[in-house]
Amino acid sequence: MKEEIQQEAPPAKEQAGAFEFGIYTLGDISSDPLTGQTLSARDRMKEIVAAAKLADEAGIDVFGVGEHHRLDFAVTSPPVVLAAIAQATKKIRLTSATTVLGTSDPVRVFEDFSTLDLLSDGRAEIIAGRGAYVESFPLFGYELADYKELFYEKINLLLKLNDSDRMTWNGRFRTALQNAEIAPRPLQPGLPVWVGVGGTPQSAELAGKLGVGMALAILGGDPAHFKPLVDVYREAGIRAGHHKEDLKVAITSHGYIAESTQQAKDEYYPYYASYVAQFMGGNARGEKLARGQFEQLANPVNALAVGSPDLIIEKILAQHELFGHSRFMAQFDIGGIPFSKVAASIELLATKVAPVVRRELSKPS
Repeated sequence: MKEEIQQEAPPAKEQAGAFEFGIYTLGDISSDPLTGQTLSARDRMKEIVAAAKLADEAGIDVFGVGEHHRLDFAVTSPPVVLAAIAQATKKIRLTSATTVLGTSDPVRVFEDFSTLDLLSDGRAEIIAGRGAYVESFPLFGYELADYKELFYEKINLLLKLNDSDRMTWNGRFRTALQNAEIAPRPLQPGLPVWVGVGGTPQSAELAGKLGVGMALAILGGDPAHFKPLVDVYREAGIRAGHHKEDLKVAITSHGYIAESTQQAKDEYYPYYASYVAQFMGGNARGEKLARGQFEQLANPVNALAVGSPDLIIEKILAQHELFGHSRFMAQFDIGGIPFSKVAASIELLATKVAPVVRRELSKPS
């Protein structure tokens, strides 16, 4: 890292339109692999609110909460959890990460997040996605065969609800609306909506056509492999008549920050390996993620955001060269990792990483 990149930057609040930093959680309930302890759902919720409060006080821009409908995750209702967070925070924006829109009623989603917007004085956002898990389809009476069609119809309806306080609409998967009152209305002129994208060009193209932000999950590998998705997104948006500056990209990644890269890798590895085994399919042969595999995932070229503040700065700036994104969001709290370590990562992201990235990106090109 060059010496000038280690100098102090002006506070983020002084930089209009600055690059945004976020924290998100899926609220997994996992045993700590080192102690064997497992938090209750109640205690996990309390940790999530505490993390959001800390992020707000540290100057992080966005806090996200995911949605799952299974016993090894604490959060099934992001707007309820975010409403609690709204009362404990002052400035941080509050988003789902993501709302599983295919198995939700867009009217109910809009009303819930509009309520959150009012309670938070205009801080609500929605990241809508198809979802990485499918347990909500049978739970709420939807057919998995309709996976794509459900999302397409519902994302279009959700966006229309931003436009008017009365709605007449007809579709395939919910009852028709006839001059229906959509209440309450958000405090913001419209709820910001992003589409969460994993790895499919079709999802990226849809986000572009709709003219909404794209939250791109890059959980491993070389970020350059995801560049075509960003290109598809922006090209589709411009073809659909949307302004380039409105086609915002957020990058979301797993991560962990410590004073040194070696410390970060040593501390994070057992929790990451546990999380991979429990939630990401583990090794194809059922084996635990080897330390050598983890080292490869965390190397300076690849996307896993694990390392010292300097290394994380380098990774974000390198990704910005590829994507021109305006937001980076990290998931720190996975695999039963203690809250104290999550808190330390949040502090380092806010105080060591964010100011330098913002300053570097504000320099004339």
